[in-house]
Amino acid sequence: MNNRSGGAAVLLVNMERMINSFARHIGTERNLSVHTQRNYLSDLTQFREFAQDRRVTDIDGVDQELISAWLAGLYMKKVKKTTIARKLSSLKAFFKYLVREGTVTVNPAQAIQTPKRDKYLPSFLSVDEAFGLLDQRFEDDEAGCRDRAILEVLYSSGIRVGELAALNVGDVHLASSLVKIRGKGNKERIVPLGRPAEEALIRYLEKRFPDGRNGKGPLFVNGSGGRLTTRTVARIVDKYVRNAGIGKKISPHSLRHSFATHLLDAGADMRSIQELLGHESLSTTQKYTSLGVAKLLDVYDRSHPRARRER
Repeated sequence: MNNRSGGAAVLLVNMERMINSFARHIGTERNLSVHTQRNYLSDLTQFREFAQDRRVTDIDGVDQELISAWLAGLYMKKVKKTTIARKLSSLKAFFKYLVREGTVTVNPAQAIQTPKRDKYLPSFLSVDEAFGLLDQRFEDDEAGCRDRAILEVLYSSGIRVGELAALNVGDVHLASSLVKIRGKGNKERIVPLGRPAEEALIRYLEKRFPDGRNGKGPLFVNGSGGRLTTRTVARIVDKYVRNAGIGKKISPHSLRHSFATHLLDAGADMRSIQELLGHESLSTTQKYTSLGVAKLLDVYDRSHPRARRER
């Protein structure tokens, strides 16, 4: 900051204070996920540094022209449109909060149009490819049984990789073939497990807890007993995709997309799939209110190719 004006330094301090206040807002009042909070604050910090470099001396000096210049620079650096759209969304949310708090009178980001996102269809497996992936040979040790259970649970339930990594032993209820998921914004939902996933989990838990007492803590662990990271889960998926000879890039999210696609192709209605996936439009209090657990299980058993019961 030695070569910068005193006014810019004041902006740096004041805007940092405002960002910290906004961080408390999105963490408590809006209850956004940790991942979303981290992205918002990173975006705002980058913009604060850009404004400082432009010698903006007051928060009221942040206008539509300044924000557009920042976004134009991102385009020139060939930043993905989805990332630029998120950064603009972060600014819009930040200034909306400042307007509400009376810090500023207008939201300078509000009128800026969100860039049209490139159409992207996530990769997914055919039913035959899914069976080829899941029916391959796994080692019968703890790591092999864990890997098989991971793949089965991802495809059987359609949960996000972050949700899978966050599972604890106590979240799995094998007697009822259900698993409790903590989704985005700490929202909870219950999803069914297919029989192959259930059997894979039983085998894994037998290997991990040979004394029969399952204990507590993370469900899927590494060799040191620590919780698996999402990156490690992605590497596990990639390993078995290659072993199965599937000639395309498949990620944990691809298994989630395969889950939804196969249910839809088999005749499941979109509302049921939406509930099973736990999309953000469903709140904790709304889960299963329109359909009920029994109907969801019935839809699942009739539609999913690796369902719990024989059809």
